[in-house]
Amino acid sequence: MTLARSHPTTAPADAPGPSARRVLLVHRVGALFVAAVIAVFGILGYVGGLTAFETRGVPLLGLSTNGLLSTVSVVTALILVLAAIRGGRPASTVMIVVGAAFLVAAFVGLAVLATPYNLLAFRLPNVFFSIGAGLVLLVVGSYGRVTAHLPPDNPYLAGSDRLARGVVDRFASDSTLSTLPEDHQPRPLSVAEARADRELAEAYRAQAAGALDAAGAERLAALEGCTTHEQRRAAWMASAR
Repeated sequence: MTLARSHPTTAPADAPGPSARRVLLVHRVGALFVAAVIAVFGILGYVGGLTAFETRGVPLLGLSTNGLLSTVSVVTALILVLAAIRGGRPASTVMIVVGAAFLVAAFVGLAVLATPYNLLAFRLPNVFFSIGAGLVLLVVGSYGRVTAHLPPDNPYLAGSDRLARGVVDRFASDSTLSTLPEDHQPRPLSVAEARADRELAEAYRAQAAGALDAAGAERLAALEGCTTHEQRRAAWMASAR
């Protein structure tokens, strides 16, 4: 009788790394937390039997509300929950959009305070809450996404690589390259070369600003003997191995 050999299970090559899992978890948990807060506010407003368009509002949890604001709160909470269920990426995008909407609502509400156009029954505490909630949503939604240096396993790096690959495909075609002069700066022919060009540009900018670290300075010093951009790119990529 032949016994089947057990093979160790290995994670797929495209499995998200620790950084990716942490970033996506923060986005999902952040969306659910904010959704819970505003859902409680909206549901309690319904329990109080509020009038939909009462501009004077009714005090609730230190804020002012009416039926319309309660409805908006519940709908917004539902959108955040659905985004979190779909994943970290949708949650991040929705939080950024909703956060911007909260900030706009705060300033619009401030402009119509004590007027017949105050349809959401805003008072100053509502304005401050909207600003705070909007900033929280923007910060949490942008966490690990809006930065100049993304770690290799960041879930949003793949999107930038796809963009770089599209640019490479556009400029690497024979018809495009044939129209360029002989002394043109060589276009990157792969995503790795495009990333190397970006890193080189960042290193030179840091060197000019006096903010380049010792490792980066050593790598740039090794390029002094290179006479063309293609040589500098190849040397830069080789020094990273």
